[in-house]
Amino acid sequence: MSAIVVYTTPGCHLCVQAMTDLRRLQGELGFTLSECDIDRDEALQRAYFERIPVVALDGEELFDFHVDEKALRERLESRQ
Repeated sequence: MSAIVVYTTPGCHLCVQAMTDLRRLQGELGFTLSECDIDRDEALQRAYFERIPVVALDGEELFDFHVDEKALRERLESRQ
């Protein structure tokens, strides 16, 4: 099963929207979903602060700022 990690920070409305979108798609597309608060790690803070949310699929960064549902579907379908 593919794993999606969303790099977020508290109070980020784009992060909330990305997580909402991914939770909606999770059952249909079959992936695990986790959230990583970049404020807990200085290196992550430096890497992602201006780009959050960042959505990574199996360790590969796919999206910044929003979830591209069409692209995500295509990527997950190509892995089956």
